[in-house]
Amino acid sequence: MSRSRIPGAIGALAVATLALTACQAPPEAPSSTGEASAGSDYLACMVANSGNIQDRSFNQAVFESLEAAQAEYGVEMRETVSQSQADYETNLETMVGEGCDYIVTVGWELADATRASAEANPDITYSIVDEVVEGPNVASIVHDTAQAAFLAGYLAAGVSKTGVVGTFGGGNQPPVTVFMDGFAAGVEQYNTAKGASVRVVGWDPKTQQGSFTDDFTNTNAAQTTAQGLISQGADIIMPVAAQAGEGAAAAALAAGDVGIIWVDSDGYELLGEEYRPLLVTTVEKRMEPAILGVIGADIDGTFEAGNNVGTLENDGVGLSSFHDWDSKVPAELKSEIEDLKAKIISGEIVVESPSSPTGAN
Repeated sequence: MSRSRIPGAIGALAVATLALTACQAPPEAPSSTGEASAGSDYLACMVANSGNIQDRSFNQAVFESLEAAQAEYGVEMRETVSQSQADYETNLETMVGEGCDYIVTVGWELADATRASAEANPDITYSIVDEVVEGPNVASIVHDTAQAAFLAGYLAAGVSKTGVVGTFGGGNQPPVTVFMDGFAAGVEQYNTAKGASVRVVGWDPKTQQGSFTDDFTNTNAAQTTAQGLISQGADIIMPVAAQAGEGAAAAALAAGDVGIIWVDSDGYELLGEEYRPLLVTTVEKRMEPAILGVIGADIDGTFEAGNNVGTLENDGVGLSSFHDWDSKVPAELKSEIEDLKAKIISGEIVVESPSSPTGAN
């Protein structure tokens, strides 16, 4: 089978800077019967790097995964959010002191603190989301969101009326730019397939430079950034900025005729009802299968350390429903997106990004 290599730009991008070993799909959660019923004595804890728990994005997805574990296995749970880098080690020490059996840290910035805590506490099981930490008691959880964002970029190009689509991030960091690379590559795929010339504003995958708010909670900054993209003609915008991204939705609502592609968790279910008509889809980073699997395996004694990589193939990433936009997306475009998804899963198409956890190979 021929393999079509899709870089994050027209020019090829470098091999991913994040090398994984012992990669595996998210583990399957065991039955809630048997040993897993011992979950009532099990404490699952969460330490986030910043923001709020109910951030309508990243932190909330992890928190809701712990709630799912509570419902499935009867575990107890604790959670805390760091206010600054100085809190990372302290918050982990607090969770250790609370008697946590499992600690999931949220955000690549927590890598060093997670590594140190895991080494010091070999009897506790750890996960880190969005980064790889190796250790016999660590299950890292990463997602190749470039794959799903590629589909979103193709979709955005297909529904844009202005021929301009945009994206911006909360920070120029791999877990953010991997979305933006995939989005730009999807637009380029659409242009190649259709002989079109849809432009992407807010991100240049060749230079790895673009528009950033440098903050994941400041909705005003995100609104201003989105307004800048709209002024350049963008009528579909994908903010990769967690809670701050709501500012982009506000800018789109004020502008009219601008759609939003959300990220991490289905924005249609999380944002205010006034934004629902704007939401084209969400590039989902699905936390629950991996976190449930790790906790379930730890409870029943089958835990294995390693790196759990969410992909289109294992349903760890994907697009949400089109919801109110369903009737606006032509059947032919939907079919093309499904075909592209199948080709990515088969390996016929490889979506490349230097930030992809699975590498650009």
